[in-house]
Amino acid sequence: MKKIQLFLLHFAGGNCYSFQFLYPLLNNFEIIPVELPGRGMRIREELIRDFDEAAGDIYQQIFKKLNGNDFMLYGHSMGASLALRVAHMLEAENKIPKSLLVSGNTGPNTKRYQARYLMNNADFIEEIKKLGGAPDELFESEDLLDFYLPILRADFEIVENRVSSEEAAVLTPIYSMMGDLEENHQEISNWGNYTKTKFNSKIFEGGHFFIHDYPNEIAEIINQAYDREQLIYN
Repeated sequence: MKKIQLFLLHFAGGNCYSFQFLYPLLNNFEIIPVELPGRGMRIREELIRDFDEAAGDIYQQIFKKLNGNDFMLYGHSMGASLALRVAHMLEAENKIPKSLLVSGNTGPNTKRYQARYLMNNADFIEEIKKLGGAPDELFESEDLLDFYLPILRADFEIVENRVSSEEAAVLTPIYSMMGDLEENHQEISNWGNYTKTKFNSKIFEGGHFFIHDYPNEIAEIINQAYDREQLIYN
């Protein structure tokens, strides 16, 4: 019997390895991490800086790997924004996810970002530190910064230049998660405007990368989103 496919969409600066902390807890799924060019397994490819192009790239990866079985999408931060667009694109081809799980993101039209990707290195690094999630070693190594800053700038440009008003509601149920220290976390229910079916949400204690502190809880939500759909969305 084929397992449920779970496609994972990484955050800014992330790659196909970003969700490995969840893998041992998701035995019911065929876990398929997808990643944008310029990092991880796609390190030799050109970085993408446009939201539509990024969504199209992720869509193509997912569409090619669908095996006819049920599937779900989970994206954190930038990955959440891309997951909504990709869900809409898949639905247009009559490929409807069982669930769309999003975290670290209040959804479209809740926040206008400044052009952080255009900041000088010192200010940009401070923004990265505020978000958390990056190891101290990154900021202590010029070589690591030289490698990661272009990736982060490209990903921030993807997020900050997208036109949120173009996002349409999907048929897929949405479950949203955020940390209570994240800016605008009280607007988490905004995600309910972007599904035509069921919506639910949960606030965790923590900042933007709270996900690393709650692997068991997040894995349980992912499992429930498929196994007990009625429960998680009530």
